[in-house]
Amino acid sequence: MFKIQTLNNISVAGLDRFPRDQYEIASELATPDAILVRSAKMYDMRLPDSVKAVGRAGAGVNNIPVDAMTAAGIPVFNAPGANANAVKELVVAGMLIAARNIGQAWRFATGLSGDDQTINKAVESGKKDFVGFELPGRTLGVIGLGAIGVKVANAARALGMKVVGYDPTITVRAAWALDSDVEQALSVDDLVGRCDFISFHVPLTDATHHMINANRLALMKDKGVLLNFARNGIVDDQAVVAALDSGRLYAYICDFPSNLLSSHPRVITLPHLGASTAEAEQNCAVMVADQVRDWLENGNVRNAVNFPEINLARARDGYRIAVVNSNVPNMLGQISTELAEAGLNIIEMLNKSREDIAVTLIDVDGEPIEAAIRRIAGIAGVLSVRCLGCE
Repeated sequence: MFKIQTLNNISVAGLDRFPRDQYEIASELATPDAILVRSAKMYDMRLPDSVKAVGRAGAGVNNIPVDAMTAAGIPVFNAPGANANAVKELVVAGMLIAARNIGQAWRFATGLSGDDQTINKAVESGKKDFVGFELPGRTLGVIGLGAIGVKVANAARALGMKVVGYDPTITVRAAWALDSDVEQALSVDDLVGRCDFISFHVPLTDATHHMINANRLALMKDKGVLLNFARNGIVDDQAVVAALDSGRLYAYICDFPSNLLSSHPRVITLPHLGASTAEAEQNCAVMVADQVRDWLENGNVRNAVNFPEINLARARDGYRIAVVNSNVPNMLGQISTELAEAGLNIIEMLNKSREDIAVTLIDVDGEPIEAAIRRIAGIAGVLSVRCLGCE
């Protein structure tokens, strides 16, 4: 019986992917095999040795100490693309909010008072202050062409906009999904100088922190619009407010309220709504539940931020051993030697590595004795070893 601990409310659609005759699910467990989390901060948590996986029901993993998980041989799964449509829709809404001055007009309208005749007169007099512009023909810059960025770029093209994209690590899969008319920027500076709107779809790292700053804002077209539904910290808010105050920047729409931004007349802040749809929450929960289950039962890895992708079909007969080890020479030789000494024949074996971590899946023709598993675990560099189906 596997035990799954939930640190946040996880969609029932995801939890239902775990058969109840094989899995126990609760928010309080002493020895969980896996942890499912959304936004709970895990940096101060002391994980029991029983934990074999962490599943983040979303894309970002800033709330999870990934390096510590890697060192312990624990994969951290996420759900890239499961919330892509939800974020795409909010970005499109953000462009319309900025272009049509919807936030400012809303505030004006809700502040009107008097009888209907007085209000109608004020509306006709005041609407000239909220004249906007249309999206066709404008240029959107998309920084980060993953699952979300590609959807945003394609949606903007469907609206008649020009699109410039920048992503030096774009995958072949993403490139195939991207509209053929999307132009390539050679750098962030190149993109910034060509666009009326800029939308960010990258994680927050040292490289992306304050990616948009005073120097890059100076490169933008006059009356540009920034949209940040990715991560707080990618945009230098102080520099943005200065550009708004000077009139160089037209609007800033983001998902990260602060005292600095919330009262500014040209800023619309939303309460981190990017992936806040019932559909996105379900999609994320289902994706990450399936991935955690496949790891626990089969040792396969899909969409782990710190482990290599690996998928080996189970042999019809035999037992599977899953080994996580440091990516150093002669690991396979040492593991194979221990199996041979235990009298086990290898039916299938697959090894994949990613940076400093490697995963080896081995199907053998007999049930490994506990002593053999302990000897493999004792090999220098082995971080974890499991006999799947032997527990």
